[in-house]
Amino acid sequence: MLEAIVRTAVAHRWLVLGATLVAAGIGVRSFLSLPIDAVPDITNVQVQINTEAAGYTPLESEQRITFPIETALGGLPRLKYTRSISRYGLSQVTVIFGKAPTSTSPARS
Repeated sequence: MLEAIVRTAVAHRWLVLGATLVAAGIGVRSFLSLPIDAVPDITNVQVQINTEAAGYTPLESEQRITFPIETALGGLPRLKYTRSISRYGLSQVTVIFGKAPTSTSPARS
């Protein structure tokens, strides 16, 4: 049985070589079209809210902008924690979510 396979392969060596090249080409094409990243995305889902408030001191920025935004976002589902920074003329609130859906669009709405 094995001897017959070897004899047929030697007799039709160009056909065997062609089939091998076709199989290798299909393998290379499949490899190149795989949607795999070299490094998986392990970042958390976060939304950052930047607000400009020209002329506001850090205290005014905190009282009038940052704190109301943090309070309004406090009851969001899957909210893990919030971080904020208040500077001269700038308020930045970062909202971090826990186990998230596959997309960030529900977090941004």
